[in-house]
Amino acid sequence: MSLPAFLLGAIMVLVTLLDAFEVVLLPRPVRRRVRLNRYFFKCTWDVWTRCARLWPAGRRREDFLGVYGPLSMVMLFGLWAASLIIGFGLMQWALHGLVSGRATGIEALVGDIIISGDAFFTLGYGDNVPGHWAARLLVILEAGTGFAFIALTIGYLPVLYQHFTRRDLQLIEFSARAGSPPTAASLLLWHVHGGPEELERWLRDWEIWASDLIESNAVYPMLAFYRSQHEGHSWLGSLAVVMDVCTLLIAGADDARRQQATATFTALRRVLDEASESLRVAPLREVSARGLDLASLELLTPTIRRILPGWHDDSLASSAIWQLRGTYEPRLEGLAAYLLLELPDWIDPEAPTERFGRDVIVRQLTQGRQD
Repeated sequence: MSLPAFLLGAIMVLVTLLDAFEVVLLPRPVRRRVRLNRYFFKCTWDVWTRCARLWPAGRRREDFLGVYGPLSMVMLFGLWAASLIIGFGLMQWALHGLVSGRATGIEALVGDIIISGDAFFTLGYGDNVPGHWAARLLVILEAGTGFAFIALTIGYLPVLYQHFTRRDLQLIEFSARAGSPPTAASLLLWHVHGGPEELERWLRDWEIWASDLIESNAVYPMLAFYRSQHEGHSWLGSLAVVMDVCTLLIAGADDARRQQATATFTALRRVLDEASESLRVAPLREVSARGLDLASLELLTPTIRRILPGWHDDSLASSAIWQLRGTYEPRLEGLAAYLLLELPDWIDPEAPTERFGRDVIVRQLTQGRQD
């Protein structure tokens, strides 16, 4: 039993250290499917979402889901620490059997795991000193591992929250333009007076945001579980609205006006691909229209033409819109279903015909002040 126990402990330690290295230190995505943290997030998120579905969609469910992101990282660090302590404890227990030539009991195993925890957190009680040089060397190795593990944990969390903060800051600016709930109609309405140049500059900012999010989702896929700290905001919902606007511009605008929209659309679609690949979420085969039909498109046309007078609303443009939607809607709705995030409509279904005048802007601002 001693040699298999030693090998089992060594495997636990090596697998845990490799997993922690890939998550904390490796600055590139890991495509290997067999990973400790991947199974951890899959199992815990499945349990968490099942519990969340006990509440109807609303604030209580969102509050419950918002806890998972930070709590999952604490649980992951705890899992790593427990795995290392048990692994080193098994190795210590096996060394006693290998050195003495006789097997030791369960009490000795429990005692060695406790001593392993003492060494891992560098408590230094000193009431149990290993007699063999190999066991002493193992204690030194574990103490160094524990010290490095705590240091890396302390240094990792600020980096993770920096990426989260950069993602969330963009959403605050977005909500002021796209409304709450956000829609492509409200976003276009905001840019009526600024003209196409202002809209292109705004889309350029979102291309930069998408580039940063591509890196974040590749290296820190757990950020997808972090809910926005502001109620009614969602990184996936905001991404959907911007892609909807880009779709309209690409389908009907002139070549000179569709370049920035194409670049932003391509970057945002890569965000979806990266997030889906990192979380292993398959695209949905059947997607909803999200409130877009020919009647809704006719309502959007006057607003778009106030920004881009040369925008086309012919059959070719309509066909291009549906084709472009087919390139991102399946992944978008697949991620939304997996993360339990609501996707916004193109036009507010409660007042689709009242979203295109100055009075609506005043009403929105007044409503936001009253709230």
